Order: sequence, then C-alpha cells, then structure tokens
Amino acid sequence: MKILYFDCAMGAAGDMLAAALLELHPESAAFLEKLNAALPKGVRAWAEKDRKRGIRGTHFHVDIDGEEEGLEEGRHHPHSSVKEILARIEALEIPEQVKRDALAVYRRIAEAESAVHGQPVENIHLHEVGSLDALADVLAVCWLLWELGADQICCTEIAVGSGTVKCAHGILPVPAPATALLLRGMPIRPGEEKGELCTPTGAALLGHFVKRFGMPAMELKQCGVGTGTKDFETANILRAFLGEGEDGAETVLELRCNLDDNTPEEIGFAMERLFEAGALDVFTAPIGMKKNRPGIMLTVLCKQEQREELLRCLFRHTGTLGVRESVCPRYTLRRSFRSVDTEAGPVRVKCAEGFGVRREKPEYEDLARIARERGISLRQAAALLEKRA
Repeated sequence: MKILYFDCAMGAAGDMLAAALLELHPESAAFLEKLNAALPKGVRAWAEKDRKRGIRGTHFHVDIDGEEEGLEEGRHHPHSSVKEILARIEALEIPEQVKRDALAVYRRIAEAESAVHGQPVENIHLHEVGSLDALADVLAVCWLLWELGADQICCTEIAVGSGTVKCAHGILPVPAPATALLLRGMPIRPGEEKGELCTPTGAALLGHFVKRFGMPAMELKQCGVGTGTKDFETANILRAFLGEGEDGAETVLELRCNLDDNTPEEIGFAMERLFEAGALDVFTAPIGMKKNRPGIMLTVLCKQEQREELLRCLFRHTGTLGVRESVCPRYTLRRSFRSVDTEAGPVRVKCAEGFGVRREKPEYEDLARIARERGISLRQAAALLEKRA
C-alpha cells in the first residue's frame, strides 16, 4: 500500500503542498509543462530550488501576466465569485478526477466563508483564495496527488500560528475565522512562530484529502520539501513522505476516563451504548485513584470521525468530568471468512493475514451451536472441524 504523509509542523499553504509533492514526482518538469498548458491564459507556474535555515527544498511560484503574485505585502487580489471560480475549473481541460477534487476543495472554502459571513454560498466572493495563483496551487496539488496515486494520505497535527493576519477583510486573529472552520475535525496546535502558518487554501486541501492523522508505519521511499514565502526562526518548510506500508496500518483515537462513582451496571450499559455508537473497541481496567479509592479506567478506541458522538456518549452515560485523548497508530491483520462443511453442518472460519503472518480460527457461535446440539464441549466441536480439514 502506497502511503503519503504530510509533516505540517510549520503549517500548510497551497504553494508549500504543491512544491513538496512536485519533489516526489518522477517527471516534475514535464508535469509543470502539462499544468501550464491547462491553466487559464496568462497564468504560469514554475518552481525553483530554495533554502530555509539551511534546509534545501523547492518553492512553487505562480506568475500572472508575467508578474509573480503574493510578493508584495497587502497586494490587492481581484476577487471572484464562487460561481465564477467553479465555472473556470469546469472549463479546464484536465483529468476528471482532478477536476472533481478541485471543485470539492473550492466548495469547502465557499461553505466556510458562507458560515463566517452569514451569507448564502452563491453570494460569496473569494479574495485571496479566489485569485488565479491560489487556483494554480489547488490544481497543482489535486493533479499531483492524482498522479502520485497514494492509497492512504496522512498528516501530523497542523500548526496554525498565532497573533493576527492582514487580509482583504482587515486584520483578523489567527487562525482566521474561515480557516478555523475548514480545520474542524483535524488536530491543530499553535506552532512555534507568530503569524499565519496555515492558510485557508492549505486547510481546505488537507481537509479534503487527509483521512488519517499521525505517522503510520511504512518503509520510506522519498521525501519532498516545499518551502514557504516567509522567513521565521524555524525553517518554514512542509515535508511530504512517500512510502510503502502494510494494508493494516491505520490511525485511531483512544479516549480514556477514570470512574469512581458509577455502578458496574451503569458501566456495562455505557459500554453497550459506546459499541452501538460505532466504537472499534471498549474495555475497562481496575485502577487506584486519589484518596485511595479503587476505580475503573474506561477506554474507547474509535476513528477520527466518530470522536464527537462517542464523547457525547461517554459524558451522557458515565459520571466522568473529563476525557483524555491520544492519537495512536493501529496495525491490524486483513480479515476474511470462509465456510467449511462438517458432519455437523457448515462452520465459518475467520482468516487473518498480513505482516508475514497467517492464522485461522473457527467462529465461536458456530462451534457453540454444534456443542449445544450434540451435547459436547467446544473443544470436541472444534475437533470435528480439524477432522474435516
């Protein structure tokens, strides 16, 4: 399985993502030619080698009518309506999947701006993210990801920065309101530097493509480095790691709380509700708590998108006042079932393989049914399966 992992310790912007991915592309010059042939008239993308705090990388540039966008602080960007931007993308001669991804990214941005300004999406005009250089960044990232063909795209926590940022609407807190909405459901942190580290374009691209957070186990093949425009004390770079991993590698959340005022019946009921809400696993362990009180630690494993529902379930059905969260890599074997005919009827066998291991185990319910029907033990029921094998 091909895995792509973004290191966003210094945030994310469209040009940084494009540059890091361009370094991973086996034919970067040919890709830029293809991209430029598809971009609107007067728009040209190019790349050059760059360094930030001694670290070599690539910087992604976009020229509009021969002048590079984004170099002048506070430079005016002509704004476009959402309808105009979507129509412009629809008219491009690019692969259909790239077009669908680019449209989805801009719809995300439009919906966030709509929520911030309290206006219908069709009335929204985009300023910085509606400029032609932002469009080139989005198209480049969508196209590069399509050609690289990663099976799984992962990401670190995203640094957003702190302080304020100057934009078309004035001076806004970091993260800007639309960026904050675009980052919903993703782990974020302030970062080491003041200023805007994650742009709306970067947030929208990550929100559309990244499905898991945390570094997965993989055999590293390549590392691409994209540099940002600004200089900070910390190297302003975004890294993209490309590697091969087992199919069973994924990232899950671990939610934990300590309980000392719930009855065993209440804890059992809470566990049932958590499983019904989609938890991957729920388990308890005895612990010693403050004031020498014995207690129970309740642990829930879940996927990122299940977090909110399971948090509500924990607070609703237990007496906890707080829940701890950890992001954990999880490695699982690929699972499948096959059916084996025995003299007592069919028995399902669970098969698991991966990481150089293969194992099989008969399904408990089928063995229990045979044991009840014949008045024998589970071990004797399993022996019928071994005899058939």
